[in-house]
Amino acid sequence: MTKLLGISGSLRKASTNTLLIHNAAAIFGADEFTLADIDLPLYNGDVEDADGVPAKVQTLSDQIAAADAVIISTPEYNKAISGSLKNALDWVSRTKGGPWNGKPVAIMSAAAGRAGGERAQFSLRLAMMAFRPDILQGPEVLLANSSNEFDENGKLTGEMYIKMLTELMDALKARI
Repeated sequence: MTKLLGISGSLRKASTNTLLIHNAAAIFGADEFTLADIDLPLYNGDVEDADGVPAKVQTLSDQIAAADAVIISTPEYNKAISGSLKNALDWVSRTKGGPWNGKPVAIMSAAAGRAGGERAQFSLRLAMMAFRPDILQGPEVLLANSSNEFDENGKLTGEMYIKMLTELMDALKARI
């Protein structure tokens, strides 16, 4: 039974990154798919010292540990990953057990700009380096002008993007 976890770096309800995650999960075809909730309190060491790791953070850490693979889609905010995604990574780093260590991870991005979040992907790779996951190096899925790449049902429409996403999901399955 294959468990796949999706993490969208956007908290928006109409997020194209969340749509991209759902399309990737459908292509992957896991037995169980979970979309993580990264709407977490801002990391604060004083809060951690006083109250410990919040339950929502521990849930996320446990989901990462239990997954056979993780897909992350990030928007590009000011040439980097979103604050919500960075905050989630920071919080999970404070949990026990190193849930990212050796975990197969596929990253992708959906952005309004013409580069499709290329710098955000670089930023995400850099932010995750300390956790030692098994991040796939490609193919790069960089969804540019993302608000125009899905139909009214949230299905990805561009043949080139579908082909690259399929190749990335096939590579992720092979890593498990």
